[in-house]
Amino acid sequence: MALLPLVLFVSLFVGAGLYFSAQGVDFAFYQLPAPIAVLPAILLAVMLSKDALNKTIESFIAGVGNSNIIAMCLIYLLAGAFSSVAKATGGVDATVSLGLSLIPSWFILPGIFIISGFIATAMGTSMGTIGAVAPIALGISDSTDISPALMAGAVISGAIFGDNLSIISDTTIAATRTQGCEMKDKFRENIAMALPAAALAMLYLFVVGASSTVPEVAEIDWLKVLPYLSILALAIYGVNVFVVLTLGIIFAAAVGMVTLPEYHLLTAGQDVYAGFSSMQEIFLLSLLVGGLGKLMEQQGGLAYIESTMMGLIAKLTGGNQAQHRQRTAELGIASTVALTNVCTANNTVAIIVSGDVARRMAVKNQVSPKRSASLLDIFSCTVQGLIPWGAQALLVGSIFQLSPVSVVANSFYPMILAVVAVLLIFLKPRNTTVN
Repeated sequence: MALLPLVLFVSLFVGAGLYFSAQGVDFAFYQLPAPIAVLPAILLAVMLSKDALNKTIESFIAGVGNSNIIAMCLIYLLAGAFSSVAKATGGVDATVSLGLSLIPSWFILPGIFIISGFIATAMGTSMGTIGAVAPIALGISDSTDISPALMAGAVISGAIFGDNLSIISDTTIAATRTQGCEMKDKFRENIAMALPAAALAMLYLFVVGASSTVPEVAEIDWLKVLPYLSILALAIYGVNVFVVLTLGIIFAAAVGMVTLPEYHLLTAGQDVYAGFSSMQEIFLLSLLVGGLGKLMEQQGGLAYIESTMMGLIAKLTGGNQAQHRQRTAELGIASTVALTNVCTANNTVAIIVSGDVARRMAVKNQVSPKRSASLLDIFSCTVQGLIPWGAQALLVGSIFQLSPVSVVANSFYPMILAVVAVLLIFLKPRNTTVN
C-alpha cells in the first residue's frame, strides 16, 4: 500500500504524456507538468499514513530537506545559471566551434560520450557533468543533423558511465562504506562490467552517428571558450562541483563584460536569474519527490521491497550449493537497490537505504564486499539513468528542451550496462572464499 503513491505519480506523469503524444500534441510530456502530477501522489501518501497529521507533514518536510536533495537542487541552479550566462556571452557558440574542429564528424556521438565519461570520472558527479557538457552538446546538435534526443542520450550515458566508476562519487562512497570494502577493489570489480558496456554503447553511437554532416566551422574565439575549458580543468583536478560551477559563472560573466560592450554586471545578474528560472520545474519536482520518498520509507514501502527480496532469496537458496546461493543473492542485491531507486529517484539514497540489507544478503550467502558494493553502485546508477523522473533525465531534458521520456529512451549505456551486469552474474566463475 505504501508504494501506491509512486504508482499513481508514474501513471499520471507517463500516462498523460503518452495520451497527448497519441493526440499529436506538441511537447506532450509537458502538458501535465511533473510537479503537478506528483501532488496527488503526495496527497495519497499523506492519507495512507498511520501517523498523526503533524508527524506525517514533518516526515515529508524531512524528505524535502534531505541533504542529497538540497545538493542536487543547488547543482540545478548553478548549472542553469552557467548555461544561461555562457550562452548569452557567446561561450556556447565558441565552444561548439572548438568541439566541431576537434571531433571528426564520424565520431561526434562517441566523442561526446567519452568527454562526458571522462569529466564525470574526474568530478564524481553525473549532475555536474551534465551541467558542464550538455550546453556544448546541444550547440553541436543544433549545428549538425544529429538528433537532439540522440545527443542527449550520449551525454547522460557518458555521465552515468563516469559517475559509476569515479572513486570520489557519492555513490561509490556510499556503496563502499555500507559494504565495508576498499574503493580500489570496488573500482576493479566495476570496470569489468562497465568497459564492455561502454564499448557496446560507443559502437552503437558510432553506427547511428557516422553519417552525420558537420557545417563549416567558424573561427574559434578562444577567450569565450576559456570558461568551459576552466571548469573542465577544475573538474579533472577534482575541485568540488559547487566551486567549479560558481567559478564558471563568474568567469563567463567576466568574459562577457570584456568582449561585449553592452554586457555589464546587471545584465549578468539577469542572466543568472534566467538560468535559475529555467530550472524551476526540475527544482520543484526534486523537492517534492524527496518528500514523497520519505513518506513511502516511513510507511514501510521500501522495507517491503527489502523483506520480499530477503524472503525470495531464502526460498530459492535453501539447501542449494554455495555458487547458486551467491548468484541468487547478487540478483537480490541488484533487485533491491534497483526497486528502491525507482521509489526514491536518487541513487545515493537508494544505496544508503539498501546498504544494510545488501550486506546481510552478502554475508549470509558468501558474496564478497567488493562484489556487493559494485552491484549496489551499478544497478542504482543504471536505474537512475532510465527513470524519467530521475534528476539526470530531468536536467538533460531541461537543457535540451526535450521530454525526459525521450531522453531515457536514448540513454543506451545504462540499458546495455544492466544487461551486461546480469549476464556476468550468471557467467562469472565462483568460489566460496569471501574477500
